Amino acid sequence: MSTNQFKRRKLTNEEIVEILFYSDEEFDSEADSDSDEDLPANLEALDRTEDEETSTTSAHVFAEADGTNSSSWKVTNLFNPPGPGEFSDQLCGVQNPPESPSEVNCFKMFLTEDVVKEIVEETNRYASEIQEEETKGKMVKWAPTSIPEMYTFLASIMLMGMVKKPSLRDYWSTDPMLLTPFFWSLFSQDRFLILLLCLHFANNTTEMFNDPLKKIRKVFSALTSSFRRNFLPYRDLCVDESLMKWKGWVAFRQFIPSKRNRFGVKFFVLCDVLTGYVQDMIIYSGSTTDIQHYQGLGISGSVVMTLLAPYLRKGHVLYVDNWYSSPTLFQYLLSLGTGACGTVRPKRKGMPTFTKKMTKGEVDFRENGSQLAVKWHDKRNVHVLTTVHPTGMAATGKIDHITGQPKMKPVCVLEYNKKMGAVDKADMMTGFLECTRKSTKWYKKVFFHLLDTVVLNSQIVYRQLTGKEITSMQFRINLMRGLLEEYSTSRCPSKGGRPALDTPLRLTARHFPSEVPQTTSQGSRTRRHCKVCLSSTRKSKQRRLTKYMCVPCNTPLCAVPCFEEYHTLKHY
Repeated sequence: MSTNQFKRRKLTNEEIVEILFYSDEEFDSEADSDSDEDLPANLEALDRTEDEETSTTSAHVFAEADGTNSSSWKVTNLFNPPGPGEFSDQLCGVQNPPESPSEVNCFKMFLTEDVVKEIVEETNRYASEIQEEETKGKMVKWAPTSIPEMYTFLASIMLMGMVKKPSLRDYWSTDPMLLTPFFWSLFSQDRFLILLLCLHFANNTTEMFNDPLKKIRKVFSALTSSFRRNFLPYRDLCVDESLMKWKGWVAFRQFIPSKRNRFGVKFFVLCDVLTGYVQDMIIYSGSTTDIQHYQGLGISGSVVMTLLAPYLRKGHVLYVDNWYSSPTLFQYLLSLGTGACGTVRPKRKGMPTFTKKMTKGEVDFRENGSQLAVKWHDKRNVHVLTTVHPTGMAATGKIDHITGQPKMKPVCVLEYNKKMGAVDKADMMTGFLECTRKSTKWYKKVFFHLLDTVVLNSQIVYRQLTGKEITSMQFRINLMRGLLEEYSTSRCPSKGGRPALDTPLRLTARHFPSEVPQTTSQGSRTRRHCKVCLSSTRKSKQRRLTKYMCVPCNTPLCAVPCFEEYHTLKHY
């Protein structure tokens, strides 16, 4: 066979255009995905399983079919996208409100007695399993917990978020400088620690072993379902990532350098922009993350579609960052009656080619009939994609100190800056008074993180129903007081235990003897054991009763000579 038969030849212009613009139609949707080239390393496992799922949702969204290829964009200075249509907010806000919108009732809209009952049952079951394995130790004294005790326990956890101490045992310290007697009135130290140890949310014998979230699945599903059930969002929505700090071992722990905590469990969160209400969330758990895979949208688009599924075709507007944004996703959302706006990576598939070099303040608008792509140079290049905002510049309300002129930004950039931070604001609100504490079990920390989110949503619901502007701290105080009044029972004072430490002011402040307050049982014969006689290091110890005490030191003392020795000798 002659080698001349296979000589190369130059392609015509028509053949080059056909290869460049039409050859992609022959490939599968995997090559068509707009987000594969920018997929973070922590979601590669999800990407590998996208084609393996047999029950995935097929959106069949292709850039060419929707007219979102790069060649369809045109330069414009006057364009207003058609948008998703009108939005009606008549039914938005709180759904199924309680008859009396108190702090406790708003809280119990989410953490209902049924959910707490499930936690109580699993905690008692898990404690019984531990008891069978341990024949010694404090578990021998375990008594089954109840719904009232569990609500009291949760109120104590929330209070610990406000009264910060380095160790849990410090809340029961007898040192006068660390004294917090209110915790003694709720639980003994041993009872609280054993409740924390046995706190459980799943049946170990019936849980799905191939589910990474099996330890928290029931409670997580119940709480996120209540988030969706009790509130209908307003027009603007926001999807972003949230990272719960966790440095222990768990298979789906993430490392995100841009986040404050860097290491932790990642959540995909849907928030209502107007109120800051957390509408829904998904825990990232690797290849088994609870998302429906939409062919042609990639992983990031599938996350958005899963969170937005109940709110499509209603005229909502979504704000996302550049990990989610793409012309293909925005076009598909628009076809489902949902607008979108977000920063976008300039190399996303279907994005137009902009002017390469721009000076500060310059802007370049491109449109394809339904979407507007913007490149604006501020301190650096900013790329924004929107289906709801027109071309044009708007004043920010600030003055440029160099030129003396009002600072101007594209309308879409200004709106994006106002409405994108809902998830970060929710993290900030829960971070101030978070009840999350260090734990050796990741699922317990996730539960405490969910508890903070429940408190945040409860406060938003309370504000919506009553119209009262109340701080997060005051809301938590009222909530804890209400829970304790409804569920807590008075605890008998402990007998024995470690003696209280001396106050450091006993040698410096002014002190005068007073009589010991009378009790109902002893009356005028009320006596207490003298502190010096009981714990003296200078003479033999003895148990001597006295009717006198030092009120500032809260210490019973014999009038002579113990009162003088206690307030003048460092080692009495």
